[in-house]
Amino acid sequence: MVKLNDYTAIVGPSVMARIRQKAKKLAGKKIVAISSTHQGGGVAEILNSFVFLMNELGINFGWRIIHGTPDFFEITKIIHNGLQGAEVKLTNRQKQVYLEVLRRFSVFNHLHHDLVIIHDPQPLALIDFYQKKQPWIWRCHVDLSDPGKSPWDFLAAYVKKYDAMVVSDERYKKNLAVGQKIIHPAIDPLSDKNKKLTALEIKRVLKNLGVNPAKPIIAQVSRFDLFKDPAGAAEIFRLVRKKINCQLVLLGNTASDDPEGVVVYEGLLKKYGRDKDIKILINVHENDLAVNAVQRAASVVMQKSTKEGFGLVAAEALYKGTPVVASGVGGLPLQVLNNQTGFVHPPDDFLGFARSIEEILKNKKLREKLGEQGRQHVIDHFLITRLLEDWLDLFAEYLPAKKRR
Repeated sequence: MVKLNDYTAIVGPSVMARIRQKAKKLAGKKIVAISSTHQGGGVAEILNSFVFLMNELGINFGWRIIHGTPDFFEITKIIHNGLQGAEVKLTNRQKQVYLEVLRRFSVFNHLHHDLVIIHDPQPLALIDFYQKKQPWIWRCHVDLSDPGKSPWDFLAAYVKKYDAMVVSDERYKKNLAVGQKIIHPAIDPLSDKNKKLTALEIKRVLKNLGVNPAKPIIAQVSRFDLFKDPAGAAEIFRLVRKKINCQLVLLGNTASDDPEGVVVYEGLLKKYGRDKDIKILINVHENDLAVNAVQRAASVVMQKSTKEGFGLVAAEALYKGTPVVASGVGGLPLQVLNNQTGFVHPPDDFLGFARSIEEILKNKKLREKLGEQGRQHVIDHFLITRLLEDWLDLFAEYLPAKKRR
């Protein structure tokens, strides 16, 4: 099991000492996070590391999962899409189903904590079903730059009741009388998805996936979501393949709170499944190790999103020394610095994507330079140790320090 001391070799002793010092002031505090799923997606991945590290720091940090029905998650997916700009209009029935699931959850789960963190829209309205006796913080991971009127008007009434709202980018802040903070997500460098792998381990995983390690790999790793635009990635790959013999790996998973994932996957299979150079892989065995191996083996990783809350898959690839070509949306440009750690293009610039990928595939020195700079950029800005510090600082604003005798 990974321990706090294990991160010292990556970030240095001074960073770890600073984290421990900040945590001392919060020792014994009871904090709970509530989200919609324990696996699949960036929120669950972050919390799976974050909760253990917080507890090792002496903070009583818990994690609860919404007991949602299929109907509930279909509705919250509609809300999610609407917040990211899709044209949707919530019906009264949908609102009632959403609220009833949260009401029932509030009966099942009593909150006697010093602070409550709610992740994303799914559990947002929970605040209406408790006697609020502590600070509540809403951590929104989606792109709120241009939300649809219907879902935002519905949710904003609940957001106003929170003490603070945390988002991933300045553009996501809203005109509300609620304290708003920016905290960038981060990766765990010691998780199965990001830890070092030997060449033999990478080769074994690729063999199990049916990926040829001898042919240059272009990869896109993400949930099968229309906003991730895996079909667009496939079309860009076909442009590149006209000039360079290569292969595309689309590696993704599904999450219990995202019923659209299987539909998107099946659509990809129908359109691209017969192309021998395109591997479309979903929920594979040892998924985290598979992501790790594919990102390390790839010559270039693509992230062809049309909307993106942050897109930590870019940081994952960059940490492994793999350059990234990404859309200039959401948090991707914060990670993929144009001409420094990769290349950034508008989502509809298919030719620009293709040219940048071709340049990286043809130029080994450029590929290595972008990879080295990308890894250092992630170490400097997007590791979980920085995330721990950011949250400890925020907790200190809302939780009084324990008085010394």
